Amino acid sequence: MKNFIKGSLILVILLISLSCQSQERVVKTGIDVLKESNFSYLEGKRVGLITNPTGVDRDLRSTIDILYEAPNVDLVALYGPEHGVRGDVHAGDQVSTQNDPATGLPVYSLYGSTRKPTPEMLQNIDVLVYDIQDIGSRSFTYISTMGLAMEACAELGIEFVVLDRPNPIGGRKVEGCYVEDGCFTFVSQFRIPYVYGLTCGELALLLNGERMLGSGARPGETAQCNLRVIPMEGWNRDMFYDQTGLQWIASSPHIPQAITAFFYPMSGIAGDLSVVSIGVGYTLPFQLFAPADSTIVPEELARNLNNLQLPGLHFRPIYFRPFYSRGQGTTLGGVQAHLTNPSAAPLTDVNFYVIQEIHKLNPGIVFNLERITKVVGSPFITAKFAERYQFSDIRDYWYKDAEAFRQLSQRYYLY
Repeated sequence: MKNFIKGSLILVILLISLSCQSQERVVKTGIDVLKESNFSYLEGKRVGLITNPTGVDRDLRSTIDILYEAPNVDLVALYGPEHGVRGDVHAGDQVSTQNDPATGLPVYSLYGSTRKPTPEMLQNIDVLVYDIQDIGSRSFTYISTMGLAMEACAELGIEFVVLDRPNPIGGRKVEGCYVEDGCFTFVSQFRIPYVYGLTCGELALLLNGERMLGSGARPGETAQCNLRVIPMEGWNRDMFYDQTGLQWIASSPHIPQAITAFFYPMSGIAGDLSVVSIGVGYTLPFQLFAPADSTIVPEELARNLNNLQLPGLHFRPIYFRPFYSRGQGTTLGGVQAHLTNPSAAPLTDVNFYVIQEIHKLNPGIVFNLERITKVVGSPFITAKFAERYQFSDIRDYWYKDAEAFRQLSQRYYLY
């Protein structure tokens, strides 16, 4: 009997130990997988690297330094997206061409007067590597940089390698319609939904496989590049970033935590309107909605939004004073969005519902919806919404391409 009890205790301890180990499992990103292969794919090639501070391995070492120090890798040039390769450029500011102080390598700007690499920038490389943590929303500019670089490589016969990373909001959400003619910009570069449910590697495969490289290209219109994706290990489509075991590095100054990636598509569209603060300049960027009209009572706005019974969401009244940006130095009143069930929450819908409820409380507020036409990607959406400010009028159109894109995307799933 004693031996049975002893054996049972050992089994319980073993199961607990295995459970703890599985919970501590860390997803391996593309750079970790590349390292474990001893960089074999890059050996003997002159390498260019598009990256920023999010390009790190599991030990938080920069991909720049890893490739630069690898004895069998010839890293010859760096390319800076928005915010720069070392993250020293403020949002929206142009990135200048300079030398990297740590390695002495030339850093070519891809966020300024030049956004697509020129032949001169690429003349000394055999392969261009991309390693940036994305957040899964079309208007976040890193995927635009990736696509334009792929297009340049296709034209010049240069290999393009994506070191894959997790989509922080998982691989299931698809929201928004395709970008329509006349709306293509650097924040609406491709004919894809606003939330696209793919990793950057999978998106690269889709853009290349469907020949959609270039601004506004329709499927089959453009050339393909010689593309290779170094996939992750251990990631699956149901994973949010906090389940990966990876540390989060701010993907831009206003995406300080992984959870902010959920709030960006909730408020980034409404935030382009001058009459709504979305918390940029305060400690909760993209999580707040504060109308410029001080007559709107936060408690009433929160109650009206909660009455919509949006799944996975709750709205709470809040008062805050931005340290910079819109409303700097003044006390603003609005609502804070809380995610109670990220899987169920309709993210982009919140932009329109907030505008809808603010308009109900004060129909005299002027919303210049033309400001958001290009980021929304459709003139029909903003024109129709402006008629009555009812999301129900545009919801079907907003989601008209979602299922078709989901079906198309499955051809390019890696996980």
